Amino acid sequence: MGSAAPALASDSDFGRCVWHQCSTLDQAQAAIAETVPEAILFSCDSDAQAEALPHWSSWTQAVLGSAVVVRAPTPNRDLMVRLLRAGAQDVLPTVPHGHHDIVIDDGDQLARSLCMAIERKRQEQELRRAWSIDLATGLPNRVQLMELLHQLCALREREPAPMALLVLRIEGLATTEARLGVAASQALRRKLAVRLRSMLRASDVVSALAPDAFGVVLTRLDAPADGERVAAKLAQGLREPFMISAQTAVVTVSTGVALYPEHGRQPDDLLKLALGSAAARRGLGRQGFADRRERGAVAAANDDV
Repeated sequence: MGSAAPALASDSDFGRCVWHQCSTLDQAQAAIAETVPEAILFSCDSDAQAEALPHWSSWTQAVLGSAVVVRAPTPNRDLMVRLLRAGAQDVLPTVPHGHHDIVIDDGDQLARSLCMAIERKRQEQELRRAWSIDLATGLPNRVQLMELLHQLCALREREPAPMALLVLRIEGLATTEARLGVAASQALRRKLAVRLRSMLRASDVVSALAPDAFGVVLTRLDAPADGERVAAKLAQGLREPFMISAQTAVVTVSTGVALYPEHGRQPDDLLKLALGSAAARRGLGRQGFADRRERGAVAAANDDV
């Protein structure tokens, strides 16, 4: 993007590029509203123009979805740091130091910089996803759950209403792994996550607390007693047999319930109570491991046929 955009070859040693040139920020705003490009190049006529970019109304949208590279005539260290902290992947000069009458327009070098920026953006997105998501199930992980719980507790301080944190501790994944292998155990965990999500409201939050435990936040209850009732329903649903590799797999489920504000107002206190309660309770469905053949291969939601 920019009135002085450099000439870029569609083919280079760093891959094939399809460019859409915009002469103004308004044109760029309309373009990224329609599609999310892998990279956006801002070719600025002045350093002041580059400095103003983070104040552009679509800057956040641009840096969240694309690898943003900014070119400015003579960016100093402070300008580069500000742009990088605002989300840009790289800041490049268009004028060599001490040569204000020369403009750098090396297409191959610029293609290399864009290629590297795209790769850095991909790694950044993967790290962010790994930080907040349990990759095996696609559910929010424990860190993300606690952040959300902090927000919900603050909301409930302003808008009082019962809320519950449930912990469901699962036994049987190791048994499945011993019988059917690691891939089967991982598939069972994914099926548990899918079935658990299907039994809850869209407003409720499901997370992967640990390899053998799930957390559920019931964001609003009609009555405190609903927490135990929902926990029992979820445990019953998860105890229904799954079909894994054409064989029946069952799990044991123990539950723990912590109510807000009855049992505490701080997320850490609620989680500690719910985890302790789940660990202290005897899991329901334990007989399924010994009596698997008696139970038979009962079909259930989200199972393979």
